[in-house]
Amino acid sequence: MQVGVVRWQDGVRQPREEQLTVEEPFEIRIGEQSLAVIMRTPGNDRELALGFLFSEGLIQSAEDVLRIEDALDADGLPLPNVLKVILRNQQQQQALQTHQATFERHFAVSASCGLCGKNSIADLLYTTPALEPDTFRVREAVFYDLAAQLRARQTVFSHTGGLHAAGIFTQIGELQLLREDVGRHNAVDKLVGHALLHGLYPYRERILMVSGRTSFEIIQKALLARIPCIVAISAPSSLAVELAEKSGITLIGFLRDRSMNVYTHPERIVP
Repeated sequence: MQVGVVRWQDGVRQPREEQLTVEEPFEIRIGEQSLAVIMRTPGNDRELALGFLFSEGLIQSAEDVLRIEDALDADGLPLPNVLKVILRNQQQQQALQTHQATFERHFAVSASCGLCGKNSIADLLYTTPALEPDTFRVREAVFYDLAAQLRARQTVFSHTGGLHAAGIFTQIGELQLLREDVGRHNAVDKLVGHALLHGLYPYRERILMVSGRTSFEIIQKALLARIPCIVAISAPSSLAVELAEKSGITLIGFLRDRSMNVYTHPERIVP
């Protein structure tokens, strides 16, 4: 989206055009019942819907979803920014529709802090077990090239400077998939949704890189996707470090130039 701005530089005033990141509400419906409204950057909405439902524990696999389709208005025309999810299990669908108000309150909380509190780590690991011990190892030098690859593929960010990115990399540092969004959690949900839609779940022996900081919710989503290694340019939160340690995820922060901080499970990184 292009807007007019007034730019000041060294005392000189100059009108110019600037590109802005687009942010619009996206509504997910279960059948005809509204479930959640997410502020997001348009694009890959089916991935976002599927990844969101999976991350929130409302579905257990892609097989739970019969189809995802456009919601229609009274004239039979597609509603913009609204998708309808039809679940395969009609009892599950009716239960979600019946308890929609409960889910609304849950999502209002998760938007700000996710599963807040240290007790939530035990609750999460009860429903989603920690990663099994593995032989996944990554050479230290591989990590130093990830940020440059991520930035090079951020087509929207290069024009606006206003988007977060999340990318899936192989063991040798090849970028397989990137998603951008105004919300870093949405970008990760789009990656997870892509895996579910295309039979790529789980993301074992893969590296997740996110722009910005690493929150508890990012670790939660990575654990659900069975990702063993997370890298970020900025710092993690204390709760993110605690969950990564207990769930068996290697967590890296402050990836800058030729340095990084390894907070948990450093055994996966080799010279």
